[in-house]
Amino acid sequence: MEQIVVQVKDKEKAKVLFQLLTALDFVDSVKTNEIEEIEVKTTGGEEPADFFSLAGLWQDREITLESIRQKAWPGQY
Repeated sequence: MEQIVVQVKDKEKAKVLFQLLTALDFVDSVKTNEIEEIEVKTTGGEEPADFFSLAGLWQDREITLESIRQKAWPGQY
C-alpha cells in the first residue's frame, strides 16, 4: 500500500479534498490530524456517490469542444 501526505493551508479546500478522496473506491482510508473539524456530512440513508458510476457517460457520442462552444454561445462560432 502506498501513502501520500498532503498539507493544505485552506480548511475549506481541505474539506473538499477530503470528500473527494473518500469518494474514490481505490482509496483505503483518509486520515487527518483535525478529524473533528473535517467531517464528511451525509444525510441519513444516503450512500456515498460512486465516483466511477458515470464512467462511459459520453461513450459513442460525438462531443467536441467546438460543438460545446456552438451550443453555449450561438452566433459567435
